[in-house]
Amino acid sequence: MGGCLLRFNISLYLKVFTSRNIAVITFLGFSSGIPLALIGGTLQAWLAVEGVDLRTIGIFSLVGLPYAIKFLWSPLMDRFIPPLLGRRRGWILISQIILLFGITLMAFSSPSKFPWILAILSMIVAFSSASQDIVIDAYRTDILEEKERGAGAAVFVMGYRIATLFSGALALIFSDQIGWQKTYLLMASAMVIGMISTLLGSEPDKGIVPPLTLKEAISGPLKEYFSRNSAIVFLFLIVLYKLGDAYAGTLTTAFLIKGIGFSVTDVGTINKGLGFISLISGAMFGGSLMVRLGLFRSLLHFGILQAASNLSFVVLALIGKSYGMLIFAIVFENLSGGMGTSAFVSLLMALCNHRYTATQYALLSSLTALGRIFIGPTSGFVVESVGWANYFFITTLTALPGLVLLWRLRNELSILKS
Repeated sequence: MGGCLLRFNISLYLKVFTSRNIAVITFLGFSSGIPLALIGGTLQAWLAVEGVDLRTIGIFSLVGLPYAIKFLWSPLMDRFIPPLLGRRRGWILISQIILLFGITLMAFSSPSKFPWILAILSMIVAFSSASQDIVIDAYRTDILEEKERGAGAAVFVMGYRIATLFSGALALIFSDQIGWQKTYLLMASAMVIGMISTLLGSEPDKGIVPPLTLKEAISGPLKEYFSRNSAIVFLFLIVLYKLGDAYAGTLTTAFLIKGIGFSVTDVGTINKGLGFISLISGAMFGGSLMVRLGLFRSLLHFGILQAASNLSFVVLALIGKSYGMLIFAIVFENLSGGMGTSAFVSLLMALCNHRYTATQYALLSSLTALGRIFIGPTSGFVVESVGWANYFFITTLTALPGLVLLWRLRNELSILKS
């Protein structure tokens, strides 16, 4: 009996992870991650190397604004259907083509002579990148079956994180070897990977009727969502579920350097390097477990692990500089965080109606930042008042309201199918 069950589970996992949809979502995750660093950290490094003054570099941070307000134009992508490839893949391809040309034009810009031209191009890339994210999120939600959501979330995170490493840390290394222009041209060419995936993907169920008017595309997502039972409670769950995880992450790097005394090299190697591998591993492991556990049990178990992982930093703060404890804390925190992310993204997908996926997902995902925005600024004051160990214990307590709310919604989550 046990052997049959094991064979069934392995067969189910293989069927899910080797499906065409999962492969396409993996490379779309890569496509989604490429532009972010090119208008963020990598661009900031380019500006600094070219001698651009700090005030101008600071102003360039505004190019990230489209990511924060992308829900404003998401109804257009729900309502209108491009002439090629359909409502989802059509918009993805359009965004990718603009990104390809936008990043290419950035490569031929001169930050020192014409920074305003580079700023305009960066804003175009940011807008196109945010638009691509809107539609990829909608596509992933529409195309994946219920049993594939955890795996889809996991491989998307993996593709996205690999892309941010490629366009972030590796791009900086490339710039030293081949120069900034060739580096940005190389990054632009990487968009072709996502474009090929878009062309090879299948369009979601053609039986889904898009909003009939722009007015419906704007108001329909809200009306449909708030017509459901426990709609408002789910919004609180979205805000609270990863709050403890985010609160701890606000000062993790500062804690390791200033609080414990690890070197920048230690933090870069262990926290960033090992943490990166652990996060991807956690996302993949969590996505695999979701096939068997289902949405509610995954959210509950992974949420408990997320909260418990913060306690490992309490121990590190109490015992002081210990490489063994540092490795344990980083691996535990990122593994559990990756698992929680797979389940959380699956929850967002499950809460979307396929007629309004682009808008509903954009709105729901924007809520995830709310808690971090409001609670994050308090972190420094809390540390100064109670110390590092107590601070991380408080971040653990911060995770509990989300778990209590999750338990309150267990019946609704158990029957949530779409």
